Amino acid sequence: MSRIVIEKELCKGCEYCVTYCPKQLIHIGTAFNSMGFKYAVPEDKEGQCTACGICALMCPDAAIEVYQTEK
Repeated sequence: MSRIVIEKELCKGCEYCVTYCPKQLIHIGTAFNSMGFKYAVPEDKEGQCTACGICALMCPDAAIEVYQTEK
């Protein structure tokens, strides 16, 4: 079981995480953060995330952390 955590105040909405997520589990939301950017939001699809960490690696602002937990 995995979980994607995105710090909305660090996200600038560049969409790299959206583009490179192999499972398409991240999208850009409709709300704005305090800097005026629409930020990335993880999808809540239980069991879909493989914790590959590509989203976190691609994020230029280090706004994403991926956690893998035991079942």
